[in-house]
Amino acid sequence: MTEQLILDISPAPPASLDNFVAGANQAALQALRQCSPGRAVYLWGPPGAGRTHLLRAMASRDDSRYFSADTHFQPIFDIATDDKAPPSLLAIDDIERFDEHGQAAVFALYNRWRESATRPDAFTLLVSGDRAPKTMSVREDLRTRLGWDLVFRLEYLSDAHRAEAMQQRAAARGLQLQAEVLSWILTHYDRDMNRLSALIDALDNYSLVKKRPITLPLLKELLANSQTQSSS
Repeated sequence: MTEQLILDISPAPPASLDNFVAGANQAALQALRQCSPGRAVYLWGPPGAGRTHLLRAMASRDDSRYFSADTHFQPIFDIATDDKAPPSLLAIDDIERFDEHGQAAVFALYNRWRESATRPDAFTLLVSGDRAPKTMSVREDLRTRLGWDLVFRLEYLSDAHRAEAMQQRAAARGLQLQAEVLSWILTHYDRDMNRLSALIDALDNYSLVKKRPITLPLLKELLANSQTQSSS
């Protein structure tokens, strides 16, 4: 049984601002809660710090759109140049992964955002990247626009906050993680919250499949089986 099959058994809870454990990122979370049309926010930080979670959470609202580098650039460009009013919120994730056409579309989107900031068709623009605006590996005119409004660096969670996040993820699935399970994960597993969340989901589903309670031996068995599957 592969990890993917385990993860496919039941969906993870959708991203929201309420299930984001902020830790040292409280200022960024508060800014997003208060964000209104006409404002732009650029979030940057290492993978797993929560950029995608926050953008997906914000884009889950009515009249909002989420775009990643896997999205075709044309819808972004159409919104930037269309005479129709844009959605009230647009989220652009992982800008460093956009190709030249995607960067051109986001550049046009920033221009429309600034032009409409004080008009009835104003919208919120959220963009994320893996580094600060000045050091982003994108076209120069787009790089300067990334810093036009609010900029926040997202930090990895402390061990205490990672434990809180994992317990929160487990609670959403009706689970209570034993202290020794949490301690082992914090000591031996990845700091990336995306991978930690996926591990909790996989552990829940694996326990259902095996009809066994979640214990440290079950966790080690899951990881051993996943490693065997991935190397075969």
